[in-house]
Amino acid sequence: MNVVDSSGWLEYFADGPAAGFFAAAIEAPAGLIVPTVSLYEVFKRVLQQRGENAALTAVAVMQQGDVVDFTAPLALSAANLSVERKLPMADSIMYVTARAFSATLWTQDAHFEHLPHVRFRPAAPRTR
Repeated sequence: MNVVDSSGWLEYFADGPAAGFFAAAIEAPAGLIVPTVSLYEVFKRVLQQRGENAALTAVAVMQQGDVVDFTAPLALSAANLSVERKLPMADSIMYVTARAFSATLWTQDAHFEHLPHVRFRPAAPRTR
């Protein structure tokens, strides 16, 4: 089982330098868990950058996986993890959702680099 962090989805949809790294998890939807917060983050970013049609297409791809609602038990676990590890809200939700399903979290977000059950690849430096 796999959870792809929003950063990974965005990298994949933009065909960025790390898109191939995330493709292994994204292109196997039978083993893919998609937290609802990831739908929110990806839809919002793609909507801002490329418009509604592209955003709807992106979330349609995401919904090929098993979309998991943010439940009360996940909320409490995420809050505990956020305090313990000083993680932002969405990051703690991603991680506890992955752990609740014994899934590996795929990300390029440095907050996760040293946590167990994480496949981390640093984001490529941005050029201007």
